[in-house]
Amino acid sequence: MAASELYTKSARVWIPDAEEVWKSAELAKDYKNDDASLQLMLEDGTTIDHKLDPKTKNLPYLRNPDILVGENDLTALSYLHEPAVLHNLKVRFIDSKLIYTYCGIVLVAINPYETLPIYGTDIINAYSGQNMGDMDPHIFAVAEEAYKQMARDERNQSIIVSGESGAGKTVSAKYAMRYFATVSGSASEANVEEKVLASNPIMEAIGNAKTTRNDNSSRFGKYIEIGFDNRYRIIGANMRTYLLEKSRVVFQADEERNYHIFYQLCASANQPEFKNLRLSTANDFLYTRQGRSPVIEGIDDAKELRTTRHAFTLLGINESYQIGLFQVLAAILHLGNVEIKDRDSDSSLIAPNNRHLTAFCELVGVTYQDMSQWLCHRKLKTATETYIKPLPRLQATNARDALSKHIYAKLFSWIVEHVNKALVTNVKQHSFIGVLDIYGFETFEINSFEQFCINYANEKLQQQFNMHVFKLEQEEYMKEQIPWTLIDFYDNQPCINLIEAKMGILDLLDEECKMPKGSDDSWAQKLYNTHLKTCSLFEKPRMSNRAFIIQHFADKVEYQCEGFLEKNKDTVNEEQIHVLKASKKFDLLVELFQDEEKATTPTGQVPGTGGRTRLSIKPDKGRDTSSKEHKKTVGCQFRNSLQMLMETLNATTPHYVRCIKPNDFKLAFSFDPKRAVQQLRACGVLETIRISAAGFPSRWTYQEFFSRYRVLMKQKDVLPDRKLTCKNVLEKLVQDQDKYQFGKTKIFFRAGQVAYLEKLRADKLRAACIRIQKTIRCWLARKKYLRQRSAAITIQRFTRGYQARCLAKFMRRTQAATIIQKYQRMCVERKRFRQKQAAALAMQTILRAYMARQKYQALLREHKAVIIQKHVRGWLARCWYKRCLEAIVYLQCCIRRMRAKRELKKLKIEARSVEHFKKLNKGMENKIMQLQRKIDEQNKDNRVISERLVSLESSYASESERMRGELGRLRGVEEDAKNKTNQVSSLLEELEKLRKELSVTQQEKKTIEDWAQKYRDEMEKMVSELKDQNGLLKKEKDDLNRMIQEQSQQMTEKMTRAIAQETQQLETDLNEERSRYQNLLTEHLRLEEKYDDLKEELAHSTNVSKPGHRRTDSTHSSNESEYTYNSEYAELEDGSRVGEDVTRGMDTSLTLKLQKRVTELEQEKQSLRNELENREEQFQRARARDDAQFRKARGAELEYESLKRQELESENKKLRHDLAEMRQSLLGGAAAGAGAPGSPAYKVLLDQLNASCEELEVRKEEVLILRSQLVSQKEAVHHKDEKETMTEPSVFAQDVNKLKDADELKQAYVGLKDTNRSPRSVRPALEVSDLLSRLRLLEQQLQAQRRTYDSEVESLRGELQNVKEENNRQQQLLAQNLQLPPEARIEASLQHEITRLTNENLELMADDPTASREARVIILRRMVDLMEQLEKQDRTIRKLKKQLKVYSKRIGEMGAGHTEGQTSPGQMVEEPIHPVNIPRREKDFQGMLEYKKEDEMKLVKNLILELKPRGVAVNLIPGLPAYILFMCLRHADYVNDDQKVRTLLTSTINSIKKILKKRGDDFETVSFWLANTCRFLHCLKQYSGDEAFMKHNTSRQNEHCLSNFDLAEYRQVISDLAIQIYQQLVKCMENILQPMIVSGMLEHETIQGVSGVKPTGLRKRTSSIADEGTYTLDSILRQLSAFHSTMCQHGTDPELIKQVVKQLFYIIGAVTLNNLLLRKDMCSWSKGMQIRYNVSQLEEWLRDKGLMNCGAKETLEPLIQAAQLLQVKKKTDEDAEAICSMCHALTTAQIVKVLNLYTPVNEFEERVSVAFIRTIQTRLRDRCESPQLLMDTKMIYPVTFPFSPSSLALETIQIPTSLNLSFLTRV
Repeated sequence: MAASELYTKSARVWIPDAEEVWKSAELAKDYKNDDASLQLMLEDGTTIDHKLDPKTKNLPYLRNPDILVGENDLTALSYLHEPAVLHNLKVRFIDSKLIYTYCGIVLVAINPYETLPIYGTDIINAYSGQNMGDMDPHIFAVAEEAYKQMARDERNQSIIVSGESGAGKTVSAKYAMRYFATVSGSASEANVEEKVLASNPIMEAIGNAKTTRNDNSSRFGKYIEIGFDNRYRIIGANMRTYLLEKSRVVFQADEERNYHIFYQLCASANQPEFKNLRLSTANDFLYTRQGRSPVIEGIDDAKELRTTRHAFTLLGINESYQIGLFQVLAAILHLGNVEIKDRDSDSSLIAPNNRHLTAFCELVGVTYQDMSQWLCHRKLKTATETYIKPLPRLQATNARDALSKHIYAKLFSWIVEHVNKALVTNVKQHSFIGVLDIYGFETFEINSFEQFCINYANEKLQQQFNMHVFKLEQEEYMKEQIPWTLIDFYDNQPCINLIEAKMGILDLLDEECKMPKGSDDSWAQKLYNTHLKTCSLFEKPRMSNRAFIIQHFADKVEYQCEGFLEKNKDTVNEEQIHVLKASKKFDLLVELFQDEEKATTPTGQVPGTGGRTRLSIKPDKGRDTSSKEHKKTVGCQFRNSLQMLMETLNATTPHYVRCIKPNDFKLAFSFDPKRAVQQLRACGVLETIRISAAGFPSRWTYQEFFSRYRVLMKQKDVLPDRKLTCKNVLEKLVQDQDKYQFGKTKIFFRAGQVAYLEKLRADKLRAACIRIQKTIRCWLARKKYLRQRSAAITIQRFTRGYQARCLAKFMRRTQAATIIQKYQRMCVERKRFRQKQAAALAMQTILRAYMARQKYQALLREHKAVIIQKHVRGWLARCWYKRCLEAIVYLQCCIRRMRAKRELKKLKIEARSVEHFKKLNKGMENKIMQLQRKIDEQNKDNRVISERLVSLESSYASESERMRGELGRLRGVEEDAKNKTNQVSSLLEELEKLRKELSVTQQEKKTIEDWAQKYRDEMEKMVSELKDQNGLLKKEKDDLNRMIQEQSQQMTEKMTRAIAQETQQLETDLNEERSRYQNLLTEHLRLEEKYDDLKEELAHSTNVSKPGHRRTDSTHSSNESEYTYNSEYAELEDGSRVGEDVTRGMDTSLTLKLQKRVTELEQEKQSLRNELENREEQFQRARARDDAQFRKARGAELEYESLKRQELESENKKLRHDLAEMRQSLLGGAAAGAGAPGSPAYKVLLDQLNASCEELEVRKEEVLILRSQLVSQKEAVHHKDEKETMTEPSVFAQDVNKLKDADELKQAYVGLKDTNRSPRSVRPALEVSDLLSRLRLLEQQLQAQRRTYDSEVESLRGELQNVKEENNRQQQLLAQNLQLPPEARIEASLQHEITRLTNENLELMADDPTASREARVIILRRMVDLMEQLEKQDRTIRKLKKQLKVYSKRIGEMGAGHTEGQTSPGQMVEEPIHPVNIPRREKDFQGMLEYKKEDEMKLVKNLILELKPRGVAVNLIPGLPAYILFMCLRHADYVNDDQKVRTLLTSTINSIKKILKKRGDDFETVSFWLANTCRFLHCLKQYSGDEAFMKHNTSRQNEHCLSNFDLAEYRQVISDLAIQIYQQLVKCMENILQPMIVSGMLEHETIQGVSGVKPTGLRKRTSSIADEGTYTLDSILRQLSAFHSTMCQHGTDPELIKQVVKQLFYIIGAVTLNNLLLRKDMCSWSKGMQIRYNVSQLEEWLRDKGLMNCGAKETLEPLIQAAQLLQVKKKTDEDAEAICSMCHALTTAQIVKVLNLYTPVNEFEERVSVAFIRTIQTRLRDRCESPQLLMDTKMIYPVTFPFSPSSLALETIQIPTSLNLSFLTRV
């Protein structure tokens, strides 16, 4: 493909950068072939001109598409080069927080310098059994791949972990070993896996130290072989170590430490066992203080020592050997503090009594003189003589340090040797997996012999790695039949030859060490002379003659020659060794320097050979003598051990883990590109990339290619053959045939071709998107236009209507305004007129008043004058009046008469005129009538006036007299008036003054009125304000009321929520308690199974038969599980005693563990038993008090009844005596009288006497019955506390139907007390509430019994009184009847009897209506029973008659068949008797099955052990085995056989356990027995007799209840068994569903075409395309339906089915979510849609089965929210808030993990930014939740078994013959 097609505008490339190594840039314009430079634009917007090399014209590296960035496998990248690898690792490490990445066959692990929650047991279980490519990269995936290949290919495996110091090699190796120990277990139950893991803290303590790069750096290399047997379980391990850094013992650089064990000892120096070591702090010793960093932050050295000692103990190194090791280590520290001083220039000395040397000698058991002598001297041997030469101080110090290093090296080797011995077992090894934890390539400022050996080892490992990668590539090509072309890759064989070949560096070094005066300088000159001109990989530094440079595969390294010879020779003074070997007090020190074959093991065991393979090469043993011990140099030993290691690795299948150190400052998730690139180059990752890129790195299957690039094909290009389709498409898309190759199953692409295809695909999708967008936008725009047009028209219509309405409104308002103006103006004018009118009237009034007052004054004066004149003139005229009076009167009379006549005439005329007027005007009639009435009234008035006139005349006369007197008086008054005239003026003045005061008063009044008006206005204003305030207050009141209501509602809701939360918490606690109890049951079952396995293994190994079970007494315990466990534990003890000698050499740690567990269980059992006994004692004391009170009351009542009985007996005796006398007298009278004995009168009398006697006998029998009842009650009270077992028969053995009501109640009460008080050796622990409830129940029952008894006593008293009265009446009746004739006697007796019965009934009803009704009910019941018996007998008689008729008819027919002549009439002929089929009457079965005791095993065998659910059981009634077993149990209860009950239940439980252990993997078997066990449990409850379980029973079913035994304890045992079966069922269903879940829920594309397959690397994932054998969602649904139908067919309770379905859905959701969290390729938008669709299908299945309310949907909530999280928008803060509120079922770790893993499948999606993830973490910081990442797939919800009674009648059950249970008899 031409560069011009790839390097176009906007293409992104990588350019070198000094800081970031590689920097991203974008082409500003297209590249042309003749361009000398590229115009690039950096990410910050800067434009640069990138010059191209004029010679090579190499273009910059192209960047991969964004959808490929962050891939799990680096080989999945289209462009494979260094910047792409570095960028991919950085994106995964920084953005996604992923530390593991695949690079082909290599796992790249970056040290996060932070503890991550990705190594728990849940993660191990998630990776177990998975393909390496199906999960995200992890060290567990590599370990699983190695384990799987070992089992599949039968080939040993090895995991090679390498990297720099501080990169995490040791941790990675540790996690790999932990994975093997977890998934494989151990074969011998000796906890080998724990021992393998326990070796880690020991090796870390003695081999790890703090460096500047790592706080726990391994200073040695180790190769651990973990052995497996033929079942691939761990049986042992073996460790080989390489190149321990001994120099660290005596010297540490700044900020470094010695080995951890020294600091651990110093930190624990105050322990009692370490007092004699004379240790102190680490700063007091030279060997531990040189680095000046004795403490590691966050590490407790004293605690680490305890861990180390525990590991020593676990590996079998006893306490004495541990103290010996610590003595040696303490001696090394003291030896380092020995101060050597100069004696002279050539000699040195140690001061006498040196404290530290003394401590050293005491600790190792040597003499002070010898050790001080040989520390400062050495012995020189020649051929003839031996010299002792003193050493200078420097040489003596070096000799001291050399001795310390040598002792530590020996101690290290001894520990490794004994760790290996502890890890070896006697089981034959089948295969092994080796874990190599070795140092990576190292280069420092000063590199010495250690770095040289390390880099030499890495050269060998890199060569092996290159060859293995090359081999895999070749095998892949050959497998796919691709033409193989030789790939050029870097071969480091020349470098290896330079080091290890003849005359190589190591060879010359050994030769120089043999020279007497060999030195580092002479060795350097030999190197220069030998290799400087002959080898291009060897160089000499310019400025040094004591160094050399080697060109390694990773980098050039300059080595300093100083110290090479000394470190290679590793010399030590032999005399010092002899002194140490001569130690007699310290055997361990002598053992360190002896031959390894003669050393004893710390545990005293003989090391086993273990059947190791020929590839397990052990380290070389030492020479026999100390003179030969140091012949071989360190370099030679290292070369030989490295060669053996390479042979081992070449014989295994290697797996590579490359650890990368991201930065040098130990910062969490900080990535330094320079350091990372340096390590990637050094560890061979880039070489792997280069080899892959040289060929065809991208590989696709044809189906994956078709699924991914289907969009590039046309419909006509799609053919049925996928391979041919892909070929045709590729020929069109890629013209260069060399860019791809077609294999058998895959298409191989050159580097960059996938990116080109992705570009074509993205362009095609982009064009399609543009077209879709165009069409949608057109549709949206048109829709918007039409919507706007319609809206505009609507707006216009409404606007115009609005305007018209406004105009009309304006016109109406104008007209109204005119009218208003008119009337307003009129009102104004009228008001103005009225004001003027009022003013004029006021003025007129004032004026007129003034004129009137003036006129009044004048008139008043005139009137007064007139009065005066009148009186004067009157007095003058009266005289004349008297004279003229008579004349006047006469004249008046004449005139009045004349006028009256005239008036009369006028009235007559008017009357005529009125009549006429009436005729003319009828309307005036009323008026005339009124006038007439008025005239009448006036006439009346006239009469009155005339009367008054008369009276006035009379009064006038008197008045005239009076006036005359008055006149005299007035004359006097006139005189006074003249006197008063003078006072008028003064009065007028006073009047004027009063007027002025009046005006002032009026002004004040007006002022007051104005103030009053103002005050009124102010008050009105204030009132209005108060009203407003009142309104506000009312509003506030309403608001407060509303707030109070809201707060009340909130409080109510809060209380409701609190109650709900409390309820939920209680339910959670209950479920947790149930879960804990059920987990204990599971643990108990597991221990039982382990015990059985151990017993079988012990029996197999010893070939000694085991003794049988030792059964305990039934009264001790009825709990089968405890009984079985105890018996088995006893057997274990017996077996252990038998095989003690044989198994002496075996590891007993598991036995101790089991014994400890058994002891704990026994203690728990004893504590529960003690608690139970305490509660039972309390209950017994309370019951004893109640019994004492009851017995006291009962005794008094019995005494009273006894007295009554004696009185009744005496009365009866008296009555009998009276009757006898009467009879004698009657007989005597009859004899003396006329009546003969046979006369009618005598007979009648005698009959009456006999009837009376019979009645008396009946009364006597009643008394006897009463006496017997009293006696039996007394005996019951006396003996009721003497019962000891539940199997004792009851005191009252009478039939229930024959008892009186009171007797029934008494017997029920006594039976209840006996049942409650029956002793049991083991009872379930009762709660205090249960005890109290039972006490209350007993108290209620006792009170009820007392009331009943009191009523009975009263009734008995009444009966006694009635008997007395009856006797008296009988006597009177007898006396009366004797005097009557016979006919009258009979009639009288009948009448008397009727009367008596009537009175009795009336008395009963009056005294006690309830008792009357009860008596009548009892009588009716007895009558009904008698009638039923009578009817039954009648039916039987009729049936027998019919049968008799049939038989007689048959006999007649048979007799008619014979001829008459054959026999004579009197002859009898013998005929053969034919069998007659007489049909038996069907029995009334009681629902019981009888069997013989010897048939019990046959019953269990046929009904449980050999019953197959798929065979016979399919056609059975659901739960038939449970019904049969219960019916057998009912018969054992019916016959009161406790032994039979116990053995039947025990056999049933053990047989069910046995069948489940044998066929526990068969779902149908487990489901079948779960249903039957639950049904059996329900039957035990339903027919137990407890009222709580009898509510839904029929009367017939209540009759079938158990009568003799209380099986509550066995119900608990069977409930525990049901729990175990349920857990087994869940496990079985999980095993069936497990392979389907991930494929069906995640990988399979239920909605085809939604998600495309992304390019994958070497680790191919499972294809999401449905191939044959691939599980789909339909597979899961079909399996669920099969589970559901099977359980329904077996009759499983619906509630139990709901719990099973809920558990299954939880498993589906948990497994799916866990895989989603561990698979980066599944976290995309399209996959979220797939998951939600799959969940909807599961919900639809629940809806179809009617299981929506079982809680299964809620278990899928975390998965649903995870799918929603993949689909929601993830950009803004609002999105973050929505995510936090939506994902409440997910933990913070899960949410962050999903966001980190979110990967776009197409270019149109965007990644989640780091800032957004930080926002999510900040918002979720306050959540209180578990930090666990994965869901617990092993969690099982606590199961409950709700009571489900059966409506099936036991007597109707028929037993099929197919069950072979003919020995059972129905009862």
